Amino acid sequence: MVDSVGTSTSSGYMPGVTAADSSKDSTTAALNYESFLKLLVAQMKNQDPTEPMDSTQQMAQLATFSQVEQTIKTNKNLENLLQRTSLQEANSVIGRTVTSDDGKISGVVTEVTLYNDGIVATLESGEKIIVGPGVTVK
Repeated sequence: MVDSVGTSTSSGYMPGVTAADSSKDSTTAALNYESFLKLLVAQMKNQDPTEPMDSTQQMAQLATFSQVEQTIKTNKNLENLLQRTSLQEANSVIGRTVTSDDGKISGVVTEVTLYNDGIVATLESGEKIIVGPGVTVK
């Protein structure tokens, strides 16, 4: 294989794929099969003919790619499941009385706003309370 500075390596390095890529959202981080095959062909074209990549390394790369793709799909499914669970939780609070953990805010929930990191309930009085640990729902 050829690394980013043009030297031969057999470490399994894949040009164009960095650690920062893994932190991007799944739509930009996910490589499709066509992109992977292009990378594989580029590796084969640019490898040192005196030290070609063996078939074991190629199979390991294919297996790794498959695992990464499956992990991305699993994460997407988990995100969808968490979103549905949050919606069900938000729905179950409407019309109920909530009290903050310090007891200073209390009232009947008329509206719920769902955010990525939690649920904010709007009470009949117009006050807002974050539905989280310590909040009592009656």
